[in-house]
Amino acid sequence: MKFDKITMDHGSGGKLTLELIENVFRATPGLDSAILGDIAFTTDSHSIKPLFFKGGDIGKLSVCGTINDLLCVGAKPMYLSSAFIMEEGFELDELEKIAQSMRDEAKNANVKIVCGDTKVVEAGKGFYINTSGIGKIIRPIDGSNICENDQIIVTGNIGEHGFSILNERENLNLASNLQSDCAQLTSLILPIIESDLDVHWMRDPTRGGIAMCLNELCYKRDFGVEIFEELVPISEEVSSISEMLGIEPYYSANEGKMVIVANPVDAPKILDILHSNPLGKNANIIGNITKDHPQKVLLNLNYGTKRLLSMPLVEKMPRIC
Repeated sequence: MKFDKITMDHGSGGKLTLELIENVFRATPGLDSAILGDIAFTTDSHSIKPLFFKGGDIGKLSVCGTINDLLCVGAKPMYLSSAFIMEEGFELDELEKIAQSMRDEAKNANVKIVCGDTKVVEAGKGFYINTSGIGKIIRPIDGSNICENDQIIVTGNIGEHGFSILNERENLNLASNLQSDCAQLTSLILPIIESDLDVHWMRDPTRGGIAMCLNELCYKRDFGVEIFEELVPISEEVSSISEMLGIEPYYSANEGKMVIVANPVDAPKILDILHSNPLGKNANIIGNITKDHPQKVLLNLNYGTKRLLSMPLVEKMPRIC
């Protein structure tokens, strides 16, 4: 499919996003943070509607997302920058709430926000935050040593952020107890990074959910992924809203979860560490790396068959940001 103009789907995190990175920016899709010797560096822009939602707001989202991207490559998050693009007429008390959320999350992660910028645009143009982050590499985790039979771990229930935002944005009132999983994962992931356990790859499954995350894992690689439906942790609220809307939770965004690929010997030990933290109480091993079907993600269904969990070409969920 050829495009002459940018579409909303180019920002979905799916195949069109990868093609944009490769064909226009002429870069290789890869890690969420750059590993630069003994430091990691990352940047991310944040846009969401509504700005305030159950479980957080755009300020919390921006800090958590950047911190989690640093953790993915084996870095201890240390410093953040923040840049605000605000529309004329935005309420100052709402801006203060967003700024306070950022301060709170940074403090909880022992991270300092050290510089920033502000821009004001015409009314009706929206509200956006860009955050960049620097972390100290404890040990580099770049996916270069992924092996057949490595175990795949997800740190908790999937799909909560995407369905929660969709439920609020569209006033669906389908799951009153559902809220975003938005969280910075320093206390959960740093003990694993600082241990001697053999971790080969990590990624926070945001846009496109774990389906996109796992497809990126094996994108243009000589291995594939196999996961098992019965092992993937999904809450009752997400299952219910998924069935009602006909949208699979595998494609729903997460903002407080991590997918980890680890040596099969150490995977149970990593699971024990995750279970000791409230953020990881529902963590589970959901599958493994395989050489049987390179560049493909297969989902083993509960009734004994398998199907392809494909990389989304476009957004499978209605836009949530």
